[in-house]
Amino acid sequence: MKSRIYMSAPDVGELEEKYMSNAFRSGWIAPLGPDVDKFEAEVAHRVGRSHAVALSSGTAALHLGLLAHNARPGTVCLTSTMTFAATANAISYTGAEPVFVDCEASTGNMDPVLLERAIESLISSGETISAIVPVDLLGKAVNYTAITGIAAAHGIPVIADAAESMGATHAGRPAGAWGDAAIFSFNGNKIMTTSGGGMLLTDDEAVASRVRHLATQARQPAVHYEHAEIGYNYRLSNLLAALGRAQLVRLDEMIQRRRDVRERYKELFAGIDGVEIFGAMNDNEDNCWLTSIVVNPDLAGFEASDMMLAFGKRNIESRPLWKPMHLQPVFAATRSYVSGSSEQLFKQGITLPSGSSLTGEEVDAICELITGFIAGK
Repeated sequence: MKSRIYMSAPDVGELEEKYMSNAFRSGWIAPLGPDVDKFEAEVAHRVGRSHAVALSSGTAALHLGLLAHNARPGTVCLTSTMTFAATANAISYTGAEPVFVDCEASTGNMDPVLLERAIESLISSGETISAIVPVDLLGKAVNYTAITGIAAAHGIPVIADAAESMGATHAGRPAGAWGDAAIFSFNGNKIMTTSGGGMLLTDDEAVASRVRHLATQARQPAVHYEHAEIGYNYRLSNLLAALGRAQLVRLDEMIQRRRDVRERYKELFAGIDGVEIFGAMNDNEDNCWLTSIVVNPDLAGFEASDMMLAFGKRNIESRPLWKPMHLQPVFAATRSYVSGSSEQLFKQGITLPSGSSLTGEEVDAICELITGFIAGK
């Protein structure tokens, strides 16, 4: 291939250009503005939340959401080990200690059984748990029915890291609607993008107000810039909010396109020993952000890394599943409750090009490469 095929490139076009052009012409170039207000209202309506606060990234949203729920030094936050570093980093920003919980092998999402075991162990040791932060992996919502039930029984708030799951559902409720608060990411590779950006969602007006206050440098209502505490410059640009509004209009269309790509992969791998689509059950609840496969080398006759190497030679992007946080050098001394599931998924998983902007020709080229690779094994 002459040009690189990316795993999840932004999918933007004329509608996005129109919305951004209108915002530009309105004169609202600085952060905040009418498109930010509308974007917040539209996302809140889509998810069914009372409040939404647009922010500069999903990481910023998680950081402020944790602060608003009293994550602080001397407390711990339980979170998924199978996640991107931003989740654990945001917890660390607050001074709280992240404690990692392993995943279910079938979904990659936080294992409720291990979560309950971790809670009981930490409480018995005298720890204060300030929050549980489950992560929706690759666009599939965690088992919020179980996790919120466990959290409620112990009086622990849940802040849902739904960075990857905009448009997904669990038990008929949208991702982002679960937990005491939830966050989305609109990074360039996500299901919908504002280039860079994120959002916090909650039904608690006090939490939304607190987050909004902290995101605007914790400025007091005084003309001379009064500050009583440390704040952050986490506001979202009005221009980027306009981009997000256009993407939201197209969200269902983009999800369907990703679902169509997944169906091609399902057909391709059907009947191939030792290779399965990762987390393919309940696809109707998944936003299909990224499609991954899991390779059992004993049955397939090849390692996951072998297929990734073949992709790389053809200038096609692919990656392993997330390296678990408890294996990351920066968190080597951090406590974890693990079963080995995340480590196996990291070793055996490959994430394939999954974007809604993939052309039919590009999908054909990917499938042809895979077919030829498997035939040669």
